[in-house]
Amino acid sequence: MSAGIDVYSLDALRARGVRLASAQGANAIAVAEHAMGLTLALSRMIHTARDNQARKHWRGMISDPLAREDELAGKTMLIVGLGGIGGRLARFARAFDMRVVGLKRDTSARVENVDALVGPADLDRALGEADVVALTCPLTPETEGLINAARLKAMKPTAHLINCARGKVVDEDALIAALQAGSIAAAGLDVTREEPLPEASPLWSMENVLITPHTGGETAAYERRVVDLLVDNIGRLSRGEPLVNGIV
Repeated sequence: MSAGIDVYSLDALRARGVRLASAQGANAIAVAEHAMGLTLALSRMIHTARDNQARKHWRGMISDPLAREDELAGKTMLIVGLGGIGGRLARFARAFDMRVVGLKRDTSARVENVDALVGPADLDRALGEADVVALTCPLTPETEGLINAARLKAMKPTAHLINCARGKVVDEDALIAALQAGSIAAAGLDVTREEPLPEASPLWSMENVLITPHTGGETAAYERRVVDLLVDNIGRLSRGEPLVNGIV
């Protein structure tokens, strides 16, 4: 029971006549909140404050304005993946007075809480204009490695990358290099290429990285929403109706 389907062999399921539906949408609220939480935490340096707390360190005033915590109001968030999660994240970002840009194949469609839509051909330009790049897309052949070295280089050096999609959407080696070089300012990662993240990964010890262990959708409400969806689909299957989120 998950939103992602990349772990299943769809051809094998079809060959055996097995029906498959995803739990897409069941964790939309939770993951969108998590993505917004990572965005806020990096902007306000909450993770640094927590580290200071562990050391019982009360930091003084920062004289350099550019080194201080930042505000989200007036900033631009680029959302890659405007499904249930991305759509709700757009709503949250707008509530913080952010400008929201969404990546979508059909740029003629109207999407609520999105100020502008860009197509895949304009992704590099949109990356260069974004203060926060939030990944909420599924892992597909088209999105695997989507955020590569060239696209990380296209981002602002002050930009933050939020990944609540799948780890393989990002070239992790290129991300580490970009963070170490200061090509981008920070990353909030709920997913990584390999999970659990290996102990040897440089990401663990980077001060400009905030890691959560793929827990974005892990809330008390998740199972209830999945069960409701499952019961609905069992009824649909018995009546010969199309499944909600039907895949096979």
